[in-house]
Amino acid sequence: MEENRFQRIKRVLDRRQTDLTVCLEEVHKHHNLSAVIRTADAVGCHHVHAVWPHEKRRTTNNTSGGSKNWVETHMYFTIDEAVTAMRERTPGLQILATNLSEHAVDFREIDYTKPTAIIVGQEKLGITERALELADKHIVVPMEGMVQSLNVSVASALILYEAQRQRAAAGLYERTGMLDQETQHRLLFEGCHPIIANRCKAKGLPYPPLDDEGEIVADEQFWHILKFTQPKSKA
Repeated sequence: MEENRFQRIKRVLDRRQTDLTVCLEEVHKHHNLSAVIRTADAVGCHHVHAVWPHEKRRTTNNTSGGSKNWVETHMYFTIDEAVTAMRERTPGLQILATNLSEHAVDFREIDYTKPTAIIVGQEKLGITERALELADKHIVVPMEGMVQSLNVSVASALILYEAQRQRAAAGLYERTGMLDQETQHRLLFEGCHPIIANRCKAKGLPYPPLDDEGEIVADEQFWHILKFTQPKSKA
């Protein structure tokens, strides 16, 4: 039987890997930002982290098409802030930095079934020395040609899909409930009922429950407020 939209969204959210993430350190080209976030969504990541100094601060909004609606992007001014936040969010997190060094190991030798964060660096200068210091391991994509590095979005995709392969084989995508109930309900509601969700936001209403088919469960008072009450002032 073909899935309806509610069932599809619920299945995707149930399989989210909140303990697998990527951190973009000053990756600034729009097509690279978009590609990394899209790949993160495709392999089931729910969080992406991005580092931008004060003088270069920017947002990743509108760089990833529909993926930005399903992947939470967290912004930081320094790599120290990013690593601290990632470790606090996920205890036991291993931090991997993509870098060609004498200590680097083939990215396929890593156990990605462990909680993992992958730091990728800026297109021109690569990863910073501070990020390398904070990483538990350096990883590299083996190169047999004249060039010594891949495009950052391509390298990210290779690594994330190796993580996806290992996690699928270990049955980690069969885990459920990694996303908290509040986040899951918000995404389900906004994904299935975007117009009603926008009206709820404008009028300061919490999203009502959904039944097993994704239909809204609400009393007459809710619908009356939604229809007749004026939106809340933003002042």
